[in-house]
Amino acid sequence: MDNEALKQVFKNLHPKITKNVNPDSVIDELLAKDIISDDDYCDLSSVPDAKSRCRKLFSLLYRSTHSETFVHFREALLDEYPEIVDEIDKQRASLTTRQSQQPVMSQTTEGKIP
Repeated sequence: MDNEALKQVFKNLHPKITKNVNPDSVIDELLAKDIISDDDYCDLSSVPDAKSRCRKLFSLLYRSTHSETFVHFREALLDEYPEIVDEIDKQRASLTTRQSQQPVMSQTTEGKIP
């Protein structure tokens, strides 16, 4: 799965996820996969409410340099939030399809393809 495409999908679904997901269910898994650090884990633990903790988690993930941050985040959501993962997968497929068609449309517009 393409991490960058997933990152864009997570940005699109950010409001829905922050409203409906308790990040505590995924933080431990993200720590175990080295997506977040021990310090990040401690910082997240000090945030009092789930919605703010989810926002803080997103902030950390958006800045992550790990090559599979959003792949692992998607996997961490799968057990408790399969309906959100279904929506993520649908949006990713749609985004990937649009991105793969875009260069063809661009070339046709520029007259490179008859």
